Amino acid sequence: MLEKGTIAPDFELNARPGEKIKLKDFKGKNVILAFYPADWSPVCSDQMALYNEVLRYFTRHDAEIFGLSVDSMWCHAAFAENRNLHFPLLADFEPKGAVAKAYGVYDEKTGTSERALFVIDKEGKIAWSYLSPIAVNPGADGILAALEALEQQ
Repeated sequence: MLEKGTIAPDFELNARPGEKIKLKDFKGKNVILAFYPADWSPVCSDQMALYNEVLRYFTRHDAEIFGLSVDSMWCHAAFAENRNLHFPLLADFEPKGAVAKAYGVYDEKTGTSERALFVIDKEGKIAWSYLSPIAVNPGADGILAALEALEQQ
């Protein structure tokens, strides 16, 4: 898993049909990457719903959040609509798990990403990372503490 101080690997992933997100386009903003195993699973559903609820706190810290899993953009679109999510879910679909692998959080046994969080600073360096047990919602406290620490630098 990539650690604090590492340059965040750039990527370009599908968000919605016809929309691609490139990490480099967010230089100058803080970025939160929330890797999760799969849409529709109970823990993942709760985790993404929590981030949706605290979205305003992330934006107060000039941060954009992206959820990433190996599910397709069509699966993400249905999941986001069903859960009324207001942030992009990115499809690390093909080649499967390429971005999760670049960040060191791909689980070869299950073919999914681990449950991992990264806060990337405005210069594109990882400011904080956390690997959560797969069955545990990591919450938002660590993300918010990392964003607050960035403001104090």
